[in-house]
Amino acid sequence: MSKTVSTREFRKVDVDQYNEDNFQEDTDGNETQLQGPNETEVNNLIGSKNNVQALKAVVQNPVVGSRNTDTKLKAFRLVMRVLSVFKSSEIEAAVATLSASEVDLLMKYVYRGFSEQTTTTDNICPILLSWHEKLFAVGGLGSIVRVLTNRQTV
Repeated sequence: MSKTVSTREFRKVDVDQYNEDNFQEDTDGNETQLQGPNETEVNNLIGSKNNVQALKAVVQNPVVGSRNTDTKLKAFRLVMRVLSVFKSSEIEAAVATLSASEVDLLMKYVYRGFSEQTTTTDNICPILLSWHEKLFAVGGLGSIVRVLTNRQTV
């Protein structure tokens, strides 16, 4: 039979601290450091047809932890502009130069692009599907799971 437990240590745990309504995001105080990618640098790289370096510049300074929606929107539009300048034959070589964290970051931007339903982003869906295919080939299913389960958005 079962043995009666005489200890009551488990009753000292405050279960109310785990209530979802009491959850607060971790703030590191580094909000001022999250400015996003340098737009003039990226525009210069795009103008000089150096698309791979423009892609690297965009993912180098992400705004993942920022709560400033204007900064996130500006970075999102810049990433979409960079992704749209690539030819479909250049995408695979560009993705091969990225690290795993940069692939995950780009996958976040691809999924955000899919979720944006405006008339200005309707023509970018085929481009995003091409990027998704190449990113999935490198990052695998784990990349998709990490992006969808991560609470920090772009």
